[in-house]
Amino acid sequence: MKTVLIVDDDQHVRYLVKDLLLKEGFRAVEAADGNEALAELEKRDFDLAIADIMMPNLDGYGLTEQIRTNYDIPVILLTAKGQIEDKEKGYLLGTDDYLVKPFEPKELLFRVNALLRRYGKAAESSVKAGPLFINKKSYEVEVNGKTYILPLKEFDLLHFFASRPNQVFSRAQLIENVWGLGFEGDERTVDVHIKRLRERFTKLGIAVSIKTIRGVGYSLEVN
Repeated sequence: MKTVLIVDDDQHVRYLVKDLLLKEGFRAVEAADGNEALAELEKRDFDLAIADIMMPNLDGYGLTEQIRTNYDIPVILLTAKGQIEDKEKGYLLGTDDYLVKPFEPKELLFRVNALLRRYGKAAESSVKAGPLFINKKSYEVEVNGKTYILPLKEFDLLHFFASRPNQVFSRAQLIENVWGLGFEGDERTVDVHIKRLRERFTKLGIAVSIKTIRGVGYSLEVN
């Protein structure tokens, strides 16, 4: 299920877009401005962001710039402005699409689905972290020309970390993103899987490590 971040200081617009997306089978998370959106982006993975331009604190332009710097998701900017200069600024900052209010709900859905298809085809299934080549299509890990098959959750955890090097994640965030919200086990499951990955790194003698950030969580580092 794809998760979309809806960012608009107009509560009515947020509810309208959220209701539209929920009916189409998406997950939807709301934020009232760019700063709230950045906080949500730190908590979980999103597949796409829909953001208004004119917002207090951090506007849509600033948010788009932050997303382009730190995340790899498509962005649709919503605005009442239709001038070419505003569109040009949005595209220069990295937005993927631009929709002028008021808009037809079906048109927004068309654009959301088109962007997700485009990003889905462009997104790399494979991730590289130092000497590790992690192939999501075959669920294999290649190291120095040798191929290894990992247990599923170890693979998913490694792929998640390698896709976001040097970012720190709490146990709760790792469970949500790797095991899913329906997971009913203990957070110590994360510790066990990280211990196993560390043991594999040691046996392979590679310069990749999962660091414990005391009181916060874990981060993958390539030395």
